[in-house]
Amino acid sequence: MSHHPAGTGGEVDLAVIGAGINGLAIARDAAARGLRVAVVDRADIGSGTSSTSSRLIHGGLKYLERYDFSLVYESIRERHLLFRTAPHLVRDYPMLIPFYRGNSRPGPLIRLGLLAFDVLALGRGRGLSRRVPLREVARRWPGLSRAGLRGAALFHDAQVPGAERLCVELLLDARRLGARVLTHTTVTGLIVDDGHVRGLRIEDRRTGRREEIRAAVTVNAAGPWIDRVLDGQVESRRLNGGTKGSHVVVDPFPGAPDTCIFFEAAADRRPIFVLPWQGRYVLGSTDLSYDGDLDDVTASDDEIGYLLAETNRIFPDARLTPGDVLYSVAGIRPLPYESGVADNAKISRGHTVLDHAPAYQGLLTVIGGKLTTHRALAEDVTDAALRVLGRRPRRCVTRGRPLPGAETSDWPEFARDFLRHSPLDRARSARLLTLYGVRARRVLDLAAEDPALAETVDKESGALAAEIVMAVREEGAVTLGDIMLRRTLIGLGADMGLSAAPACAAVAVRHLGWDEERARAEVIGYEKELERYRPRALAAPAGGDRRTS
Repeated sequence: MSHHPAGTGGEVDLAVIGAGINGLAIARDAAARGLRVAVVDRADIGSGTSSTSSRLIHGGLKYLERYDFSLVYESIRERHLLFRTAPHLVRDYPMLIPFYRGNSRPGPLIRLGLLAFDVLALGRGRGLSRRVPLREVARRWPGLSRAGLRGAALFHDAQVPGAERLCVELLLDARRLGARVLTHTTVTGLIVDDGHVRGLRIEDRRTGRREEIRAAVTVNAAGPWIDRVLDGQVESRRLNGGTKGSHVVVDPFPGAPDTCIFFEAAADRRPIFVLPWQGRYVLGSTDLSYDGDLDDVTASDDEIGYLLAETNRIFPDARLTPGDVLYSVAGIRPLPYESGVADNAKISRGHTVLDHAPAYQGLLTVIGGKLTTHRALAEDVTDAALRVLGRRPRRCVTRGRPLPGAETSDWPEFARDFLRHSPLDRARSARLLTLYGVRARRVLDLAAEDPALAETVDKESGALAAEIVMAVREEGAVTLGDIMLRRTLIGLGADMGLSAAPACAAVAVRHLGWDEERARAEVIGYEKELERYRPRALAAPAGGDRRTS
């Protein structure tokens, strides 16, 4: 139980199962409204679906096609709020939408949709959409195929390059507001008593200690795993109908664009992306029905081939092959279950809060939800919890509450001042700003207090040893994987941090009390965790095993 190793039991108003972005947002919102909250996750924060998305903060353009205007409006509003409350993490992200002969969505229809979107987003966007003449396309995007190209439009959306850090900041704020967040802790069962769900039975996965958390309301926010939480304990119809989304990460390729390209795949008419990200490109995503093991989700060869083929089609000079894939990312979207759906794109991307009463009093299950609207989802869940508790409504404060990394009256001025006075070079200083916001100063403070913490532990990112220490002492990291993949983001580099892992573990030995045996075990465990990404750097060389630990 990473954050509160002692005294984690007792009674709370709200027990939340799942520390993904939705569970953390629920904890933050509920704690901000005065509720006693505990959150439990069997792994790390944001280690499931939250870290496998396209890293886009969608305004909801795609949902216009289904006439889901309420979700479009909600997405636009939440995107706008994130620009204000997390400016270090969320940025404007232009997208070019090319129209090709034979597309199922003709150019005039897309332009009409963009016009409707701009009207809905009036005053809440970062620029109006516009038609892009073919001459400009040829000049600004010369690598884009012009075979059958009829036109294009430029659209402004948003991206959160470090989605994992968004989860970390929700964690920090929830904890500061009084919520308890227990990671690497398994929910072994619900406490069900005479038609009431009265909390959770939990087990610390590292120590084996078992406890109970008594709760007036229990919220099942386990994403794709919501049915598993209920299985054998609560009678319920199938709730999750999540689809599989896979992405691949590649280095820059011939003809690669400097903006996102949002286009229609020839193979299945699905809208997909070529996304510039951290100096590389993410290609994605798929949208496949999935009934396999939720704990073993990897991108298949067919999915990888599909994404490469579609990218090669619109960027003819790219000539990408499976050998160019640095790693892949696959996850399950937490969508509502709908039987007999032929087109997965038609499944709602909205969320609902299911109250299991009267059969099971005190139990709520969150169905659906997405990265962009996590705050709105949390507001809805807390409202529902207050009703179940029989308490008067309490005003939600998260709409205007900045995340910890944005706690400054003038973010642009803070950023300029930090870059001007940082002892690091500009690239490393900029990286700290985009990961930690105003908390970047804390990293530099740690490095100033102990010169050993000013050492660079990863050449590619320029990450400092101080970040390893802060990840564990202040941000709830427990394992090397927590540190590499979901705090420092070293693990999202070209080799997924494999070359830096021993150095990072060594910092933990010197400064965090790990012994050499644990350090070796953590490096091995980290390599094991990376297997689901199919990283090129983990492939064993001919005639031997790459592991040396």
